[in-house]
Amino acid sequence: MRRIAIVGAGQAGLQLGLGLLDKGYEVTLVTNRTGEQIRAGKVMSSQCMFHSALQTERDQGLNFWEEQCPAVEGIGLNVVNPEVPGQSLFSWSARLERYAQSVDQRLKMPVWMEAFTRRGGELRIEDVGIAELEGLSASHELVLLAAGKGEVVNQFARDAQRSVYSAPQRALSLTYVQGMRPMSPYSRVAFNLIPGVGEYFVFPALTLNGPCEIMVFEGIPGGPLDCWQGITSPEEHLAKSQELVRRYLPWEAERCSDLSLTDDNGFLSGRFTPTVRKPVLTLPSGRPVFGMADALVVNDPITGQGANNAAKCSKVYLDAILAQGARPFTAQWMEQTFEQYWSYARHVVEWTNTLLQPPATHLLQLLGAASASQPLASVISNGFDDPRQFAPWWFDAGQCQHFIQKMSQQAA
Repeated sequence: MRRIAIVGAGQAGLQLGLGLLDKGYEVTLVTNRTGEQIRAGKVMSSQCMFHSALQTERDQGLNFWEEQCPAVEGIGLNVVNPEVPGQSLFSWSARLERYAQSVDQRLKMPVWMEAFTRRGGELRIEDVGIAELEGLSASHELVLLAAGKGEVVNQFARDAQRSVYSAPQRALSLTYVQGMRPMSPYSRVAFNLIPGVGEYFVFPALTLNGPCEIMVFEGIPGGPLDCWQGITSPEEHLAKSQELVRRYLPWEAERCSDLSLTDDNGFLSGRFTPTVRKPVLTLPSGRPVFGMADALVVNDPITGQGANNAAKCSKVYLDAILAQGARPFTAQWMEQTFEQYWSYARHVVEWTNTLLQPPATHLLQLLGAASASQPLASVISNGFDDPRQFAPWWFDAGQCQHFIQKMSQQAA
């Protein structure tokens, strides 16, 4: 029976670990927090997962909250008129072909950790540095790093060719709230683009004490949405969230007249640099450690792909480990396996990066045309499930015009 160690108990690490246990592998999972500490801690992400990623959970029998979690049934876009504050330039919405869902990771990860130990996995609670990786690599045939935060992840070299940015592109904030008026006639990710300022999107989710909405603010650094420094109390954070919505998005403010935080830990703010790292870390002993998910590919949350990428990465890695049979997990195998994942993830990175830049003229035309073409709005919305669908028309002005015409003819 092959022994595998995974560092990190998030979406990718736990999903892979549980999948390996089901196939008869011995798995050690190492993380620095217990399930109880996760439950009692701050929210960690917004984690809206679309159909294909949710299906990877269903295939492993891990969709424990499918019935309780509110469905995200569509995606809508509102673009604010840069010349008339508080006025919408255009808006549209479209239904997803299959619903999305968001389960608070404080709810999900502790239950998955319990399932991991119940199914025979070894769970260790400790901080991991190079010395601990050396110990794991000496006692296991494969060591994977699935933790996207902490010092050890920075030991993986930055891939300069695949990393566009060297600094954070947004100041980020999450606010988990209850009491928001639902969207009608169907629930959706309500995405609002404020030119020159940033973005705000909000969608239904399931948290520790039931259904909620997650407010996500993305502020261009140095701008008016880059305003979370010094805000440390739950009350201040909620008040600032409501103030920003009232100032920039009156149609969203109408839904927010009776908000309360889900709990005193239902908020988070910070910033990070979108980065792609090399997949293999060679330890002083010469043994390799294999990175996965957001330890290697860190996207800004503007396109909501983080948890989706993690689930899809775990699927690619699980299949590759099973296919390897009894053969050794060499550095070359790690490189090849990562390239399988990168063949998907690169499309997510390229698409996400376009939304962090001032929108190109053809993209503004595309998004505006969707307000008059339901087929076009539907294609854009459903692309969130598989961003490979955006090529080539999202990126090339000529292809984009051709695609707009094609979709407009369908609408007519």
